[in-house]
Amino acid sequence: MRATKSRRQDVLPLPVETGEVLADYLMHERPGSAGAAVFVRALKPYDRPVTSTAVQKVITRALRRSGLPYSGSHVLRHTFAADLLERGSSLKEIADLLRHRSLRTTQIYAKLDTPQLIGVALPWPGSVS
Repeated sequence: MRATKSRRQDVLPLPVETGEVLADYLMHERPGSAGAAVFVRALKPYDRPVTSTAVQKVITRALRRSGLPYSGSHVLRHTFAADLLERGSSLKEIADLLRHRSLRTTQIYAKLDTPQLIGVALPWPGSVS
């Protein structure tokens, strides 16, 4: 496993469906390779692992094709965090999934849509509406 900027490794549960898809990929789709990497290049040379830079480039091209304003591959982390928050996950749960040590970092990722919240917020108890 490659070293990350946090220099730590975390073990997260693997949902059954994800495991099944990975197993199918390894048995039927993955190009032959002597390397131990799970994800390898689909183009020659096949036996090289897919890099994080390659993944970022795929995401960048997909974002451009979608017509959405480009904001980098980190937009996926921000979207994931905001979606979890919207579904009721706590900041601590989101921080754990994003591997953040600080809840302040998670707050940056899990931005709230304040105008939308104002539209659905209940008046403060005892206030005049």
